[in-house]
Amino acid sequence: MERIRWLYGFLACILIAILLAPLQIMAQGEFRTSDQPLVYYIPVEQEVERGLEAFLQRSLDSAVEEGADHIVLEINTPGGRVDAAGNMARALRETDIPITAYVIDQALSAGGYIALNADEIVMAPGSTMGSAAVIDSAGNAADEKAQSYWLAEMRNAAEYNDRDPKYALAMADRSIEIPELDISNEELLTLTASQALEVNYAEAIASNRAELLEHLQIDNAFEQEMEVSFAEKLARFVTNPLIIPILLSIGSLGLVLELYSPGFGVPGIMGISALLLFFFGHLIAGFAGYEAMILFIAGFLLILIEVFMPGFGLFGILGIAGMIGGMLLASFSTAWMLVSLGISAVVTTVVAIITFRYFGSRGPWKKMILTESTSSEKGYITNETRQELVGLIGQSLTPLRPSGSGLFGEERLDVVSEGGYIEQGRKIKVVSTSGSRIVVRETDE
Repeated sequence: MERIRWLYGFLACILIAILLAPLQIMAQGEFRTSDQPLVYYIPVEQEVERGLEAFLQRSLDSAVEEGADHIVLEINTPGGRVDAAGNMARALRETDIPITAYVIDQALSAGGYIALNADEIVMAPGSTMGSAAVIDSAGNAADEKAQSYWLAEMRNAAEYNDRDPKYALAMADRSIEIPELDISNEELLTLTASQALEVNYAEAIASNRAELLEHLQIDNAFEQEMEVSFAEKLARFVTNPLIIPILLSIGSLGLVLELYSPGFGVPGIMGISALLLFFFGHLIAGFAGYEAMILFIAGFLLILIEVFMPGFGLFGILGIAGMIGGMLLASFSTAWMLVSLGISAVVTTVVAIITFRYFGSRGPWKKMILTESTSSEKGYITNETRQELVGLIGQSLTPLRPSGSGLFGEERLDVVSEGGYIEQGRKIKVVSTSGSRIVVRETDE
């Protein structure tokens, strides 16, 4: 009865929320009339990476579906991945809706490249754009091939909207001098808002959205702002190239420790959670489909079969191949995924060895290793030891070669000679007992 009341209460709360939703929208006045132009604001913030690329693509698709009249990219980014920036630039060029890049703080490196691919650029006072040199993951200048590709991309982005390409090239190449802007051959070009306006790299300077819309000559606009959902924020974090090997290391280490611990506990939860985060982030970002997760789960089940039903190693090999294949299908870069898998394998091996060797008999890891032993001192007795037989004298009923039977009083016992052969009918003496083992020797007593 109590459960039924709880269910009715829950359904009532949902119904009230549905009924109040239109009232909330009316209170906010968020109704668009038929003659209002629709302006879509899309934030391009933080690092440029594949998660931001997926968010931008979703936002552009939504703007097209809603029939937006203008798209504004509010850019504030220090730059990021070249491949993600290239994909974002192509998405902007393939969109038929007019796009304005509004630099509200900084559009550096890949951010500047994205801004150059918009139909026009508007900058806020105090904002900057430029400094677009290509660097590798270690922070060093990229090789000549990558530099040449990036310079060509910067030139194309500038010429896309009839801008002088020398300024775009100076953003990525230190050897280019710009005397009129006091840029020597030892520094990269970074344009301020006024400089960008001066060299035709910005069409206007606007302090806020109202001034921006005034410049765009859009009156009475209905403004729609795209927001990064929690799932997309999590996906952007999870798909970061630096986070991927960490997640894989936690996942593999947790599962390895769980296999050696009784029951299901913290290591297993930790490992499964890390791997679920990995696949969830890549699913949301659009890099993976459900087939990747299915392949990974199938591989894991095959490994479990190999663990609990040891065979010829076939299930284990197929399981490892399935898990690796699932991760490769889910990745945006096969090369980086292989590197991440290598890192996680090394970390898992080292940590597992340290854990089992130095912490195996202490703390929570004590449960993972069997340290108990059975002994008679602890009360573990498999057979009763008859110490009272020691010293008794009897007669061998059978030849002892070295085992046989002996008669002690009226009790017949299985005995074993202390050394050599003893003939039948000889006098024997019990010299020691241990469990069911009774040791005798021939005697003249």
